[in-house]
Amino acid sequence: MKLISWNVNGIRAAVKKGFEDFFTESDADFFCLQETKLQEGQIDLKFPGYQSYWNYADRKGYSGTAIFTKHTPLSVRYGIDQDEHNHEGRAITLEYNDFYLVTVYTPNSKQELARLEYRIKWEHDLTDYLVALNEQKPVILCGDLNVAHTEIDLKNPKNNRNNPGFSDDERHCFNYLLDQGFTDSFRHFNPDLTGAYSWWSYRFNARANNAGWRIDYFVVSDKLKNKMTSTAIHKDVMGSDHCPVALEIDL
Repeated sequence: MKLISWNVNGIRAAVKKGFEDFFTESDADFFCLQETKLQEGQIDLKFPGYQSYWNYADRKGYSGTAIFTKHTPLSVRYGIDQDEHNHEGRAITLEYNDFYLVTVYTPNSKQELARLEYRIKWEHDLTDYLVALNEQKPVILCGDLNVAHTEIDLKNPKNNRNNPGFSDDERHCFNYLLDQGFTDSFRHFNPDLTGAYSWWSYRFNARANNAGWRIDYFVVSDKLKNKMTSTAIHKDVMGSDHCPVALEIDL
């Protein structure tokens, strides 16, 4: 089973930059999007053989998530269990017989960590939500988690210490999630690999210089980690400041 996750930084813009070609070539069982930046009815994006599920933010042109799937779910949930988090279109959960698939777009802490307090509340509530799901059946979590976990997950860790996405609090929250019985799929296969990034600033020629961050993930329940067969970061796929990430798993 093949899964793709991609923060498209506006799906309407991404479609103009080759999104549909990559989608078709990927032939994924599940294709998850973050930061779709649209409202219902603003795009007619359909692919033969796929169903789609969209979660829109109340605010126009902001945030948003979507999942395209070849497999009809048992149930669909939009958001997580706390209403305060459910107005920005940040999460979708699909339930299947043997697992849950959750895609999320984690809030950015903003410059000078102006939104860190809310971000940490989101982290705690999301972890509680995932742990509760995991008690019922295994979970595959994917999306833009807006955190570089360790120093090898970004180009310039010393200069970025306590910047948004690399604050001690955000990294601690990611550690805590993993400690609840989850595995970072990319590090499972590549524990020490450096230079592997999924996001690059549009400034300073960052992508050409590979001065990036790994902030897009597939995180799976520990009970599924031995079923994973490969992961990938599609760094050569353009169309966004993020690139797609992939997981293949035997389910």
